[in-house]
Amino acid sequence: MTEPQNAVELLQELIRIPSVNPEGDPGTEGTGEARIAEWLAGFLRGLGAHTELREVLPGRPNVVARFPSDRPGKPRLLLAPHTDTVSVVGMTIPPFAADLRDGRVWGRGASDTKGSMAAMLWALRAMRERLPALGHEIWFAGLASEEAGQHGSKALAREEAFDFVIVGEPTGLDVVHTHKGCAFLQLRTTGRAGHAARPELGENAIAKMLDVLAFVRGELAREFAAIHDPVLGSPTISIGTIRGGSKTNIIPDACEASVDMRFVPAQFAPGFVEKIIARLRAICPDLAVDLSPAPPLATDPAHPLIAKLGECGARPVGAPWFCDACFFAARGTPAVALGPGSIAQAHTRDEFIEVADLEEGVEFFTNFLGRL
Repeated sequence: MTEPQNAVELLQELIRIPSVNPEGDPGTEGTGEARIAEWLAGFLRGLGAHTELREVLPGRPNVVARFPSDRPGKPRLLLAPHTDTVSVVGMTIPPFAADLRDGRVWGRGASDTKGSMAAMLWALRAMRERLPALGHEIWFAGLASEEAGQHGSKALAREEAFDFVIVGEPTGLDVVHTHKGCAFLQLRTTGRAGHAARPELGENAIAKMLDVLAFVRGELAREFAAIHDPVLGSPTISIGTIRGGSKTNIIPDACEASVDMRFVPAQFAPGFVEKIIARLRAICPDLAVDLSPAPPLATDPAHPLIAKLGECGARPVGAPWFCDACFFAARGTPAVALGPGSIAQAHTRDEFIEVADLEEGVEFFTNFLGRL
């Protein structure tokens, strides 16, 4: 394994290992997290951490590392960026070249979120002699599958108990202590095909779906707009896709649509999703609904470690997107998202991170660890 000499070289090494999430059209044969997890395991063992690969999905492991501690019973702090990236389809730069030019490192994952990973790892390297004596037991995890399904964070949250989790995301080194939850509603209506010259003899699945979507765009959207979170603003709802029918003169017997729903913490009471599904089925009783919601995040900004992050310059903020932090928080663990770089670069055709931002991230995490 090539030994990086600085954080930039470390980030370049990480980008050059393709780890594209295989869901959808990845745009490359280099999918999955196995190779990067193995590389990280070697790097972490070199820092003295007890490291293991824990398979989450076939051939797609989390890499989990625990650093030595000089005494048992310390609170556990987890640093947890994700190892997968989004598709490289449509990129206008070589996605895995990790070019260094114009004061930037370019490539898929440079911002989301291998930049955060490199900053955390280089800080751990700088602090490796001091880690055992810190007031917290330090853990690191490279989480699989964040970009689709979040299987890595869900698995680790079940397997281990932590006292605080910092998920790596490009937040400009602000601390995201709250974010919206998300549900992708996959809706399907069915009907009965027939000749369009006699529509009364068939059952139009598109017409049924339009009734459902009218409720989504109307009553439900108005209810969402009337809710206001002091940090996150209002929840949102957006129709993303609709497909149905085969030919103009055939009554459609199936229609599918998807709806993106982003909700604030105050909405996410027990039964929230079930109540919405019941209201949709009151309009169309045979409506098929599939969804797997990600909960919102609402970690108390007065938490002592958020205050310590603030001493290092991190402002407490909210975000409209969701991330792995919410799955740790859902099991009772205070969790936040934080890392260098800008979310505006995430998933872009020419993704990059400023070298200055990366180096600031290393300094930030080194400073934070030194205060524990």
